[in-house]
Amino acid sequence: MNTDKIYAEAIVNEYSKKSASKVVALRKLDRAAKMPAQIFTYTFGVVCSLVAGTGMCLAMGVIGGGTAGFVALGIAVGVIGFAGMGANYPLYKRILQKRKEAYAGDIMRLATEIAGGED
Repeated sequence: MNTDKIYAEAIVNEYSKKSASKVVALRKLDRAAKMPAQIFTYTFGVVCSLVAGTGMCLAMGVIGGGTAGFVALGIAVGVIGFAGMGANYPLYKRILQKRKEAYAGDIMRLATEIAGGED
């Protein structure tokens, strides 16, 4: 086994131009269908957890001085944050389903071409 030859081939493969294959195009379509739902879910979840944390700080008197008005405001803000966190997963599923429906035709066509080409 010639390790120099293997190493040279690996270097050549690294620097050679890659032709866009159908599998790469399929991965890109799959990523384009799923990525917006994931970005929304992470962003919305972080914002809702920060809102809930702010509400808890207000309710416990860490910020706001601990007066009755701030405690009530903290409870209301916390409930809004927790409701948002609870709604996050159903929103994710809905957005993902809509995106999959939008890309289904292209993905199915390309996957069928790939599966048919391997026979």
